[in-house]
Amino acid sequence: RYKHEQSDEEFVRAVVAHEPAGTSEVADELGIARQGADYRLRRLEEEGRVSKKKVGNSLVWLVERE
Repeated sequence: RYKHEQSDEEFVRAVVAHEPAGTSEVADELGIARQGADYRLRRLEEEGRVSKKKVGNSLVWLVERE
């Protein structure tokens, strides 16, 4: 199985740093392609770690807080 170079926690921290964070902002923060960031963010959304929201024409990511 493919091992990710960035941990889930690094993705969550990148979202927090730019919250509400665009996919490109997260990708730039982690030094990866936007498509790779989108894939991981959607997986984290499925796990309930982040959520997404449409703002105008943009999709932004927020951290789920308990």
